[in-house]
Amino acid sequence: MEINRQVVVLGKMANPHVAEEGMMAPLLKQGRPAVNGGLHPSTHQKSRDHQVEEPEEAALLQQTWMELKKLWAIVGPTIFTRLAMYGMYVVTQAIVGHLGDLQLAALSIALTVIVGFNYGFLFGMASALETLCGQAYGARKYPMLGIYLQRSILVLLACALLLLPTYFFTTPILKLVGETDEIAELTGHIALWLIPQQFSLVFLFPLTRFLQCQLKIMIIAWMAGASLLIHIFLSWLLVSFFGLGLIGAVVALNIGWWVAPLWQILYVVCGGCPDTWTGLSWQGLLGLWEFTKLSLASGVMLCLENWYYRILVILTGNLSDAEIALDALSICMTINGWEMMIPFAFFAAIGVRVSNELGAGNGKGARFATIVSVLTSTVIGLFFWALIVILHNKFALLFTSSAVVLAATSKLAVLLAFTILLNSVQPILSGVAVGSGWQAYVAYVNVGCYYIFGLPVGVVLGWVFHLGVAGIWGGMIGGTAVQTLILGVITIRCDWEKEAWMAYLRINKWKVSCSPTHE
Repeated sequence: MEINRQVVVLGKMANPHVAEEGMMAPLLKQGRPAVNGGLHPSTHQKSRDHQVEEPEEAALLQQTWMELKKLWAIVGPTIFTRLAMYGMYVVTQAIVGHLGDLQLAALSIALTVIVGFNYGFLFGMASALETLCGQAYGARKYPMLGIYLQRSILVLLACALLLLPTYFFTTPILKLVGETDEIAELTGHIALWLIPQQFSLVFLFPLTRFLQCQLKIMIIAWMAGASLLIHIFLSWLLVSFFGLGLIGAVVALNIGWWVAPLWQILYVVCGGCPDTWTGLSWQGLLGLWEFTKLSLASGVMLCLENWYYRILVILTGNLSDAEIALDALSICMTINGWEMMIPFAFFAAIGVRVSNELGAGNGKGARFATIVSVLTSTVIGLFFWALIVILHNKFALLFTSSAVVLAATSKLAVLLAFTILLNSVQPILSGVAVGSGWQAYVAYVNVGCYYIFGLPVGVVLGWVFHLGVAGIWGGMIGGTAVQTLILGVITIRCDWEKEAWMAYLRINKWKVSCSPTHE
């Protein structure tokens, strides 16, 4: 009987016109309220109360425009949010840069190496919440989002505690890799003061994804903008007015990073999410191992991507002409980092869109969102690709007037252009993987493409063929290209109705008791 029942349900999923019967009925029921001005992930489904055309029944142009509005309702505020939060690092480094070269070098290492390593891992682990919260929201299992939020905070808290030794042993670690004693000692001192900032991430990352999956994107953006303004004021107050110097700048950074999660906590618990937050629950302590496994897969998947091009900087530092090469590379990486805010915003947007649609049982909607997102981001990537190619000998003037560095940067411009172009597609495919719950599988793909293929090829081109930084970078671009190709093939061949079914199984595997009003 159980087998027959599943066959019937699968048959109904394959036929989207079979609406309200069987196990998928809770996923396909409509009549739910619109969110954030009517932008809701279930637009492509039929409702008992309100008939909405499916993608195949409407004009392609109209459907594309509708999808673009949904995407940019997430992408636009997310770009602002990322720039605002990243801006706190920029402000702190700018202020510390006026205190002295040693202070700037120590702070830069602390933020890039220690905080950057832990930030990437915690960011990746929190991405599991995009899969679970997004699919549960699409399925209208609203109370589950609050339970998932509690589980994610507990898992990230445990992870943050396990990562604390990287702060305590910063000085010996840096001395071990050859850093000077003076810089290593000061960096270790700064790292200890940065510990509070790490624990702000324990709350910031899960809360941001919790709100993001409900399309409360503007709220996140306003809070990020306000946090940046407060941080700027505190930096001036502590460093310039009270004269607390380097430690004052670090304290201001800690406070700035705590402002956003504290406001988000107040917003959630004070009634901002009445359907999805019903208070603390003992169910948040259940299923932690399964949740941890998905979180670890997400952490590994995104960390492997985050660390990949950081290794490029480390390898370049070992070249014979390291100083000029590093100057040119740093200019290229700065431009690439700022431009990456756009693909990263699409990464967040497509993760929400795909998870919402799959949770709602709408595989076709997830597929359509993927196509529109990839094409839109690719067009933007082509624009920046052309801009870099045209201005290959000009854009470095924003950072330096050295003729030698300008010439070296111009030689790397083509590599920068193709990196930007590939990165206009790759993060979107990774976002699809997060929205679909493929993190563990993609982690293996990343290991193979980045560290078994791309990195060794880069080393061979850089040292054996004496191509220097261009060879190292070229090999690593090859790894990104192979990874993008594989993810593209996986996405193209994906059975989206099967993914909707898998989302249904995932939701019910970790389901929590819901009141009738949410069914």
